[in-house]
Amino acid sequence: MEIENTNMKSFIALSDIISLLNMSSGFLSIIFSLNHNFSIAAILMIIAIIFDSADGWVARKINRQDELGFGKNIDSLSDIVSFGVAPAVFLYSCINTTPGIFQIVVTLVSLLIVVCGVLRLTRYNVIAGKIDTQDFIGFPIPGISLVMGSYYLTGLFNPYVAILLSIIVSLLMISNIRYPKFDNIPVIAASCVLILLLILPINIILYNVNIPAILLLLFCLYYLIINLIKK
Repeated sequence: MEIENTNMKSFIALSDIISLLNMSSGFLSIIFSLNHNFSIAAILMIIAIIFDSADGWVARKINRQDELGFGKNIDSLSDIVSFGVAPAVFLYSCINTTPGIFQIVVTLVSLLIVVCGVLRLTRYNVIAGKIDTQDFIGFPIPGISLVMGSYYLTGLFNPYVAILLSIIVSLLMISNIRYPKFDNIPVIAASCVLILLLILPINIILYNVNIPAILLLLFCLYYLIINLIKK
């Protein structure tokens, strides 16, 4: 490769810009978590999932040619920010810890999210196109942000439950369990509506519970559990 061909415009495509929007949402979520604005941080993690879902679709629509793997790499690096570091910082920041063993536990669980996220994405890149399956191997990494974000927004957030959920989801991300790709159009459409209701300044509250958030969380947990049972 000639040095003249390393200009950034030779690599980047529209789908990569969308991947960067995914990463930007994750980074801003981290900033809001550090400033203890957890509702916005949770919403930004969910917005990152939208961009992550859109980049692959756009790449297919524009027939993106990516022989060097630039798109795959930028997607993975963006994902580790939005679905590795962001939920880890979110968990650590939103649990009001005090010095002692519990703070150590929260720190280790937050680290577990990042480590499992890196392992999950690295394995995906290594096996992509080399195994005969259309399923995800291990729980999809955006799921950790969806679980953490929607759980917090329900209004039912409990630090102990959040830690337990984080451990379970993190370990399932690096498991060998097959999770089928989403192809149920009604469920996808319903999830999109719920996400839209969470993003927009529309409060649908019943008995102090955010209804779109609890439904989104239940959808995600159902997907996680039903495939675990099938295994």
